[in-house]
Amino acid sequence: MAGKLLIGTRKGLFLFERANGKWGVTRTAFLGAQVPMVLADGRDGAFYAGLNHGHFGSKLHRSEDGGATWSEITAPAFPPRSEDVPLDRCPMRGIPIPWNVELIWSLETGGADQPGRLWCGTIPGALFRSDDRGANWQMVRSLWDEPARRKWAGGGYDYPGIHSICVDPRNSRRVILGVSCGGVWVTEDDGATWRNHAHGMHATYLPPGQGDDPDLQDPHRLVQCAGAPDHFWVQHHCGIFQCTNDLARWESVEPVAPSAFGFAVAVHPLDPLTAWFVPAVKDELRIPVDGKLVVTRTRDGGRTFTACTRGLPQEQAYHLVYRHALEVAPDGRQLAFGSTTGSLWFSEDQGDSWETLSAHLPPIFCVRWV
Repeated sequence: MAGKLLIGTRKGLFLFERANGKWGVTRTAFLGAQVPMVLADGRDGAFYAGLNHGHFGSKLHRSEDGGATWSEITAPAFPPRSEDVPLDRCPMRGIPIPWNVELIWSLETGGADQPGRLWCGTIPGALFRSDDRGANWQMVRSLWDEPARRKWAGGGYDYPGIHSICVDPRNSRRVILGVSCGGVWVTEDDGATWRNHAHGMHATYLPPGQGDDPDLQDPHRLVQCAGAPDHFWVQHHCGIFQCTNDLARWESVEPVAPSAFGFAVAVHPLDPLTAWFVPAVKDELRIPVDGKLVVTRTRDGGRTFTACTRGLPQEQAYHLVYRHALEVAPDGRQLAFGSTTGSLWFSEDQGDSWETLSAHLPPIFCVRWV
């Protein structure tokens, strides 16, 4: 069973480990600094931590010894820009899109056949690739130069961003991205060319006639079932969508009680019909419905949902769970999630019951199994 968790928070990185049935913090790093993204590379055991230092920019660190020590490595960066080339503008806000990495928003490994390969998605919506464990990074210009990218808009952040990266387990050259707000982009040739596969999604916040435009969709989080890679789930700004035909078309999943709005989604690694979500009240509020924190689970592909509540606060609970703060372990039974109020929960029975691991962490950005 998995027994380690990397937790990235607003005030540092925390490693939780379980020994003799009890969980506890065994290591900390970067205390006081924002850690929006972490990654445990199962191919070589390395840990990576993306940091956001505000005025000092985004930094990237790697640990070779389980988090005992960390070394700063090269962070993804935009190439030089000619001053006579104007900056793009966000079509929603009308503000210039900065020519620099504002936030490391996603970090994933390449396939087992790509030693050293890392992928990184950023705000603004750029994708970077490294083939030497982060020593050097290259912007994937084929995606940045895609004309449809200029339609991408900021969602919760001022600028668009790439938050989800799925490397297809059948073919490492096939990579699927979730973009807020820009849809679902796929390369079949290791990033040489791209196509949007958000067809079937619908955005109710757009003006009449634009709601079905795949380039304007806001998938909050995208996941792929490793054991059935034709099957994908998305927690979208306007509900839950699933795709069972290898991204040919998405279908809306409804109704979902208590809410189909949220940011996080996890799919069982072997069973594509089983997925978990953490719902909230949409838009202006973004708090649990009726102040009750629940995890919704489907085991039949979205036909029915169970609100899992055992061990979770059911009154005066105002936790929000970010995109990367819910994750299922490779065994498909253990889950963990963390909230913006610094609480961390663990389940070893697929969400039937939950144990509080901490109620005193800083706001949690991401939760990842080691």
